[in-house]
Amino acid sequence: MIYQIYPRSFFDANDDGIGDLPGIIKKFDYIVDLGIDAIWLSPIYMSPMHDCGYDISDYYNIAPCFGTLEDFKTLLAIAHSNNIKVIMDMVLNHTSHVHPWFIESSSSKDNDKSDWYIWHDGKKGKKPNNWKSAYLESAWEWNQIRQQYYLHSFLKEQPDLNWHNPKVKEAMFNIMRYWLDIGVDGFRLDVINYCYKDRRLRNNPFSINPFSEQTEKYNRNRPENYVLVKEIRELIDSYDNRMVVGEVFSYPPGNPELSASYLLDGKGLNLSFDFSLLYQPFNARKFYQCIKRWYNTIPKTGWPCNVLSNHDQPRYGDKHSNDDSDSINRLLALLLLTLWGTPFIYYGEEIGMKNSTIPLKNIVDPAGKRFWPIYKGRDRARTPMQWSDEANAGFSNFASWLPIDSNYRTINVKNQIKDRYSLLNFFKDCIRLRKKHSALTCGLWEPLVKGKHGILVYLRKNDYETLCIILNFTNSPTLLNYRYEAQWKVLYSTHRSRFEHFADLRIQCYPYEATILQKVGDLT
Repeated sequence: MIYQIYPRSFFDANDDGIGDLPGIIKKFDYIVDLGIDAIWLSPIYMSPMHDCGYDISDYYNIAPCFGTLEDFKTLLAIAHSNNIKVIMDMVLNHTSHVHPWFIESSSSKDNDKSDWYIWHDGKKGKKPNNWKSAYLESAWEWNQIRQQYYLHSFLKEQPDLNWHNPKVKEAMFNIMRYWLDIGVDGFRLDVINYCYKDRRLRNNPFSINPFSEQTEKYNRNRPENYVLVKEIRELIDSYDNRMVVGEVFSYPPGNPELSASYLLDGKGLNLSFDFSLLYQPFNARKFYQCIKRWYNTIPKTGWPCNVLSNHDQPRYGDKHSNDDSDSINRLLALLLLTLWGTPFIYYGEEIGMKNSTIPLKNIVDPAGKRFWPIYKGRDRARTPMQWSDEANAGFSNFASWLPIDSNYRTINVKNQIKDRYSLLNFFKDCIRLRKKHSALTCGLWEPLVKGKHGILVYLRKNDYETLCIILNFTNSPTLLNYRYEAQWKVLYSTHRSRFEHFADLRIQCYPYEATILQKVGDLT
């Protein structure tokens, strides 16, 4: 189980309104108590913060707002002493426009780093091609000094590296070696499917996908990307017990086949994100179809990971909300922690944090500024952790970098720790069960009821035990009518007593019920 921390929003120990590494250290007992196996930190490198740290100006140092390199080494030591791994974000596609490499590259056409980025004269007074950035504007920016265009898949302050240049690859691999030598346990690779671009810079064809006017044929998912992830895996495997998980971005409704392809039959990424579940409505049938499709694409030597929220996507705490969001949160938590594969938990999920309403004047995310009010940005899911009902939610002694949702007075860690039946303690229970029962970590996944009448039922089983997970996605009592002749007892449930037993799987399910049954007679 991997816990994603957005450092700017976890805890402010430096009293500047921004979360930091000393803040994570101060709250590390909370991380340990949660029971997770690893933490993933969003970028903490030197950056002018045009894109919240994803525009890196120095990969070898920590941004002062987060602390120092010594702070990071202290965090690493504390984590390892508690048998918790530390995964760093690694941005390979681009750097900041104030990175020394780009400053040199843009200074002339004949310097040592002149082709470390993607430059072009343009065509007949026009931009080199029709490629768009993530902000739906041209991906090309004119540089007055060099008198050429440079490519940026994201902001103009994030110029794309030229991975066709072997010196770029060597430099970026050296950066990864530096952090691995320090003791980092792996990397989350940002938009890893973007790195290589078509050498001929051909125009992209138009798309019928409402989320993109182009089919990004020539600026994403180029064949060379697969060679790159294989080489990264070889680097990772040259160290003991390290891993890489890749963000293989795709537009809704997701593309599990693409994500799985980057696993390369065990020779590519260790884990690859498929975002299909994030894009689904709250519907048992659609969830089943999405899960099945993802599992069917995983190679035999591969391993899935599962995620419901992250720093770029809305929190599911109210994405699927209605009059009973707490029950839905519990159902989805139990789903995430009983599926086959490694679960990723986004900070605040465990207490049911919601997507905040942030006025335009307070928006930091460049996407939110660009597309407001049609799209209100990613800041809504990046607000500070709600530690208590005290001022600033116990996050900081000063006004935080993003406004804190007013619901912090009721939704916070302090309140939920004291409540045995809170969502936070529900998460802890599910995590403990996952660790205790090997069927949930490495057992087979076998679907029984595939969303019919809003019910999703599947088995997790191995040679020692058989567990049955029952999820009612409806707000009505619903009959589960699946004949599976065996004796079952309740292992854990949102609605049922541990003393309940069943002779088969014909059960009247409660609204939004989430239950784990254990087959009687198992060895555990």
